[in-house]
Formats: sequence, C-alpha cells, structure tokens
Amino acid sequence: MIASHATPLGLSASLRRDPLVLDGRGTPRQLRCRVLQSPLAGVSDRIFRSLVRRWAPDALLFTEMVNATSLELGHGVQKVEELGSESGPIGVQLFDHRPAAMADAARRAEAAGAFLIDINMGCPVKKIARKGGGSGLIRDPHLAARIVEAVAAAVAIPVTVKTRLGWCGSDADPVSWCRQLQDAGAQLLTLHGRTREQGFRGRADWGAIAAVKRALTIPVVANGDVNTPEGALHCLAATGCDGLMVGRGSMGAPWLVGQIDAALSGQPIPPTPGAAERIALAAEQLQALVAAKGDHGLLIARKHMGWTCTGFPGAPQLRHDLMRAPTPAEALALLERARQSL
Repeated sequence: MIASHATPLGLSASLRRDPLVLDGRGTPRQLRCRVLQSPLAGVSDRIFRSLVRRWAPDALLFTEMVNATSLELGHGVQKVEELGSESGPIGVQLFDHRPAAMADAARRAEAAGAFLIDINMGCPVKKIARKGGGSGLIRDPHLAARIVEAVAAAVAIPVTVKTRLGWCGSDADPVSWCRQLQDAGAQLLTLHGRTREQGFRGRADWGAIAAVKRALTIPVVANGDVNTPEGALHCLAATGCDGLMVGRGSMGAPWLVGQIDAALSGQPIPPTPGAAERIALAAEQLQALVAAKGDHGLLIARKHMGWTCTGFPGAPQLRHDLMRAPTPAEALALLERARQSL
C-alpha cells in the first residue's frame, strides 16, 4: 500500500487543478491530467493503453513510435487507424529524418483522430539514430527545426517534441537545443534528463531539466526516473515542470500513471495491486493479445507477464515457467495454478 499525499510538496494549486492548454494551429487541446504515459516501442500497444486507461482515464497516452517513411509505404498503418476505437486522449509519436514524410504522416495521424502529434528526437537506439531519426536529430539541429516547422504547418492539432539533454555530456547544451525546438513551433517539450550517450544509465539530471524549464516559454514535461508517486512529487519540485511523463516504470505496472496523477492531485493514491490482482491482470493481457494477434500474442505477452508477475512468493518460478510455456492455454493454466496457490 502506498501512502496518500494530501498536500503534494511544492506543487502550485494551478498545477493540481488547471488543465494544460495547447493552442495548436486552430484545434486547441486541453490536458486535464498532468501525467503522460510515454510511447514505448513494443510495449504501448492498444491493449497496454487500455490497462493504463483503467487507472488514468484522462491521461494523455501515446501509440508506439511510428516511422513516417514506413507509414508512407503502408507499414504501421494499424497503429494509427486503431485510434478511433479508443477512449481518452491519444497522441501519435512520429520519427524520421525527412521533413516531407513527417508532414504527410502527421496529416494521416490527424485524420485518424490523433489528439496531438509528438516528434521523437530522443530515442537512443543505434539503428534509428544512425539513420538520422530519434536522438540522431540532436546532432543536426537545423534539420530538427525544419522537421518541426514542416509538421507544425501540416496539421491544426498541437505539435510537441520529446528529446534528451544532448548527444553526449561533453557537447550537451540543452537550453540552446530546446530553444531551437520551441522557436521552430513545438508547443510542448518533453525532456528526458539524460544524453543519448547515457541511454538509460546513471541518474536523470533533473537540474538540467529545471534550467530548460526556466529558459522556455512553452510547457515542459520532465521525463526520467519517474518510477513512484513519491519520486514524481520530488521530480516536479526539483524541476518546476508543468507535468511528468512516465516511461519504463509503467512496464508491468499500468497503474503507475494513475497513482502519480492521484499524488499530484492530492487525492488518495490507489493501492498497488497484490499478487492475485497481478496474476489476473497478466491473464487478461495474455488473452487480449492472443485474441488480437493469434498465437504470436503469446510471444508478445511473455515480457508483460514477466514484468507483472513479481513481488510475491513463487513469482520467480512462475516467470521462469511462463517464459517456456509453449501455448497460450498452458500459460493460462500456469497463472491459474499460481493464483490458487496463494
């Protein structure tokens, strides 16, 4: 059980109550929840989002990253087209190094019902950065600005950017970098407190995020090491940011966004699910993935079950067995036996 925070430390009343308004270019959007769920490649699919939504009905969620060139070729279309079947605000995050392709993909996403367009300029994966996408754009700020300008001109909904402090520690100048993105037309910036070189190693530099927040006039959302409601409160107090984005901390914990939102709002924090609830959640997610993907759904579900089934007696052996279950039926039987043994 997580203790409730009746009075969030260092948070203004406006941050707790007022929606965050993004004007767009004719289609304004309001963020009623100041906690965002990060796009997570191979994780934040429609089924995962539906679980996060259970605890955080108003939070801005995102599709997995969508490559603009691939979308142009007909790949990844489902990630965009399935938006219409979901409730609550869902943004589409795009990545590429071609301004025209990014603009075209943004128009498609807007037509499909995207709440806003987010441009990924922070993904540290080598195969993406090497081609000039994701964090690779940090090394080409002129191209990065052209992409923001092209996307902002292509759609009426708001355009935002997710990025990092810099390419590496020796040349990082996050204030200048983020100002360029703001000047190019970004209406909100999510800043991960590490460089591309760091990846996910070390601690996020909340002080550097605070410096960017002080320098910019657009809203800034802090990202990095936001893994608990208590940590979230400390992050906001340290950075002065307008909101938070939860990333890897929600893998296996779709309740985390809702818990942090409650902490920021001064409301009772929903309890962390216990063993029986975790097992039931893992079974539900497995069944949904198999219904959507066939037997391939089991392969996708394995990592989710591994993240979710933790923190209770017998969990290590259960995870071991689940990773080796050859069929969905056998995986469900393992989960049921684990539930009965509690």
